[in-house]
Amino acid sequence: MSIATQALDGVYGRSAAGVPARLERAVGTDWQWVFEGETDTNGNVKEWTDEYIERGLYRLVFATDHYFAGLGMTASYPEIMVMFRMHDERTPYHIQVVLTPYSYSTYFGICG
Repeated sequence: MSIATQALDGVYGRSAAGVPARLERAVGTDWQWVFEGETDTNGNVKEWTDEYIERGLYRLVFATDHYFAGLGMTASYPEIMVMFRMHDERTPYHIQVVLTPYSYSTYFGICG
C-alpha cells in the first residue's frame, strides 16, 4: 500500500509548493517517524509515493507556519495534522489537504 499526498493553497487557488511534511505511525502510545519530505510544484510529496506502507494508524503533519510565513502571512494553524487509518495493504490511498491561514479541509480516498 502506498500514500499519495497533495497540498493545495486555498488562498491563491493553486498547488502549495514547498510545504514541509512528515508521516508518522502510531506504535503503542508513541508516534514513530516514517518519512518526511516537501511538497513539489504540484503540491505532491513524491518521496513516499512509491513506498510500501503497512496497515495501521498514521498521521500526516504539514508545517503550514513555514509555508505561510514564506508568503508574508501568519497562520493560525502552525501545523496541520491529519490522522488516518490504513485498512488494506493492497490499496493505494490519496490524502489531499486544502490550506489557508485560518482554516483547512482534507480528503481521504483511494487512488485509482
